[in-house]
Amino acid sequence: MLRSLDIRDILIIDRLELTLCPGLNVLTGETGAGKTILLDALGFVLGWRGRAELVRKGAEQGEVIAEFELSRDHAAREVLKEAGLPAEDELILRRVNARDGRKTSWVNDRRVSGEVLRQLSDALVEVHGQNDDRGLLNPGVHRRLLDAFGGLEIKVARCRTTWSCLKVAESVLAETEARLAALRDEEGFLRHAVDEMDRLAPEAGEDVALDARRRLMRASGQIREDVVRARTALGPDGAEGMIGDASRWLEGAAESVEGVLDDPMAALSRALDEVGNAEQGVSRILEALEFDAAELERVEERLFDIRAMSRKHAVPPDDLPGLADEFRAKLAALGDGASGLAERKQAVDEARKACDAAASELGKARATAAKKLDAAMSRELPPLKMERARFSTQVTRAEPGPEGGERVEFTIATNPGMPAGPLNRIASGGELSRFLLALKVCLTAGADDLTMIFDEIDRGVGGATADAVGRRLEALARGSQVLVVTHSPQVAARAGHHCQVEKSVEDDVTLSRVTPLSADERVDEIARMLSGDTVTDEAKAAARALLAA
Repeated sequence: MLRSLDIRDILIIDRLELTLCPGLNVLTGETGAGKTILLDALGFVLGWRGRAELVRKGAEQGEVIAEFELSRDHAAREVLKEAGLPAEDELILRRVNARDGRKTSWVNDRRVSGEVLRQLSDALVEVHGQNDDRGLLNPGVHRRLLDAFGGLEIKVARCRTTWSCLKVAESVLAETEARLAALRDEEGFLRHAVDEMDRLAPEAGEDVALDARRRLMRASGQIREDVVRARTALGPDGAEGMIGDASRWLEGAAESVEGVLDDPMAALSRALDEVGNAEQGVSRILEALEFDAAELERVEERLFDIRAMSRKHAVPPDDLPGLADEFRAKLAALGDGASGLAERKQAVDEARKACDAAASELGKARATAAKKLDAAMSRELPPLKMERARFSTQVTRAEPGPEGGERVEFTIATNPGMPAGPLNRIASGGELSRFLLALKVCLTAGADDLTMIFDEIDRGVGGATADAVGRRLEALARGSQVLVVTHSPQVAARAGHHCQVEKSVEDDVTLSRVTPLSADERVDEIARMLSGDTVTDEAKAAARALLAA
């Protein structure tokens, strides 16, 4: 429920505090007094997209604060939870519009985006008028309204889920078919490439090893002679022999000097070991340098084949084994493609059956809901003096989609024998007001948490019809909150809480004021609405009669 609306420096309002109550609240006043501005201000704090320039002339910023009371299971609590905001019994929305156009929003003193306000708006307020910009006159949203009326949200969600699963299965099937088609196009290449690589059988690191081997073999002719000389210099006829002689000579002398030669002899022993190691290493090198021309030719030929294959497939030589595995995997996938394709086709068939079943169930439920809505409307129209009018919810087949395969449109026939047609094309202004009021009553049945706002819904009607509209609004407001902007004294007389909107000029500045009316003031205001500027005793008597009726 909307408790209060605090407006500062918005359009022609400098400061306004409006308190609202449960039941039927009405705003009355002369045309241009600012009644619609109040709705513009409420729409602003709820994040609606409206006027671009809202700040009152001469002010630096405009501000609107709306205070709501939330029941324990109010739908707005879920919106707050999803937005990460605390959900309390009191909900305060605040929005500021700076002179430069910047807008800043708060929910219970937490900064939020305009989108969060709009989500809260859908759970808090329902606004309606003859120019219905909230959807009743738009056939594009009639299906959603019928689904909400029939409580079909779960069936719609199931239909949406199965539709999504079908699209995923179809996408996977299409990808599989495209991939297999591409593999079939390159099957010949793959088989030839795998055959070539199987014959070559390259190994990771082989290119580097072969290149090193080739360079060594090519250089061996130049270095072999020096290596042979080095081995001779290290052997028995060289360093090894001389160190051995020196060791024997020292051993003979060591007996006479009692340990003086121990260190030199140990050093010579170590030197002899190292010379031996060096000689062995040189011998191994000589063995490696042993080759023939045929071996060099074989090494160079394989190195050439590996590098040619590398250039052909535009990959480094070390990546050839992995590329061969990739080609084999593609061929294997091609071989397994038939069975995989069959599985994906079966998955599509099963998903389509589930989707069709969900859509069929939803379609039947919509047909049932349409009959219930038509029956509800037939009960609502007579109290509004439209006994001869007929409302019909047309449910027709349409292109299947995520939310089923039906098109829904609300139609009316105002007189027997007349063809039914769209709401806004068949009904006159007064008739349209009553149709929309009846439809609103049916569609919001049980929505006690909503604050329903009717902007001049009674335009174009008067007399007994206006009285019927007022009584229906009064009944609608029982157990909920309804705010009505009206020019009809019959409607105003049914209010439980009545405010008057007045416009005045102070110091060449136009300002708007809202004043709650006492019982006597209500008589004067309703008398004004009946008679105009000159309020007569007869008009006051008529006003009292309306209030007492």
